[in-house]
Amino acid sequence: MKRILDFFWPALGLFAVLWSVKLLYEKLLREAAGDEKIRAILEAGGLWSDIKTIASVIGGKLENIPTHGYVMAGACTLLAYAALAWYDRIALIHLKRERGISWLYISACSFVTYALSHNIGATVFSGGMVRYRAYTAKGLSVAEVAILVALCSYTFAFGTTLLLAFVLIGEPQILAPLGNLSPWFGIDAHVARGVGIAMLCFCALYTVGSWLQLPPLRFRSFELAYPRLNVVVRQYMAAPLELIGAAGIIYFALPEQGNPGFFIVLGAFLLSFSAGLLSQVPGGVGVMEAVFLAIMPGLPATDVFAALLVWRLFYLILPLAFSVPVILLFERAQLAKTRHPMQTPAP
Repeated sequence: MKRILDFFWPALGLFAVLWSVKLLYEKLLREAAGDEKIRAILEAGGLWSDIKTIASVIGGKLENIPTHGYVMAGACTLLAYAALAWYDRIALIHLKRERGISWLYISACSFVTYALSHNIGATVFSGGMVRYRAYTAKGLSVAEVAILVALCSYTFAFGTTLLLAFVLIGEPQILAPLGNLSPWFGIDAHVARGVGIAMLCFCALYTVGSWLQLPPLRFRSFELAYPRLNVVVRQYMAAPLELIGAAGIIYFALPEQGNPGFFIVLGAFLLSFSAGLLSQVPGGVGVMEAVFLAIMPGLPATDVFAALLVWRLFYLILPLAFSVPVILLFERAQLAKTRHPMQTPAP
């Protein structure tokens, strides 16, 4: 059974890679087919013809973005993924297992985790699979990996809550245009500001709980410790950095004329990205466009589409492409260990 499992995980990793590549192609195909004329060309062509058509459409939409916009988008991407690696480091500090695991190893694991989960969806499964493979190889138990995955997810949720609280307090009218998409968002500015204050109070209570060193939650042999204050302080820094970096990609890809400002772009990103994650739509395709177009009606739809295309290119597609060889190299190393285990000398 152990031998079967040793080969099962590499096979599952390879399947995830192939599935990701398939999703990547389908995503680009759907986005290029938004124009009726292009859709007719795609329907009449074959695979290679479709690839060339998609490339020409994307090139036409992106060439109007200035060079400095791409440079800043790249810098924001590096900031976002560096902060995501910090998520894992924070969780390891919480578990008191950070020693012996280098920043490079953590960064590679985090990069592959989020590159797959952001594109595939089912974040807990896809992210948990990569982290299980990586961190059990470093001696963590299954329970510890589960806590690590949960704390990383909570760090993201905490950062979203914190930043969205500031957005709703500073720009409470941001929810009003979304009433056309869902009646749940049909609330006035006073209620929106109240929601923001309530979210800020939640963050404060979470911090106070850490400061008071609340006792751990125990269930039989399982123990869930409340994060210590040094962990919470790091969450206050890492989570906003990741979200600000991700939103910055879109902000710098939007044209200067009609740009509503970073605060509005950040709010639109937080609302649309969270909705995309909750709906488990890979990359938030369709969801993000709807939210951004509703919140920023002053910008042409083509400009918004191009900016989101840049975001998907930098935040989703390129990381996915770079993660594939990382996965293959890791699984190759694991297979080598399986085929050539260390031999103990005969007595």
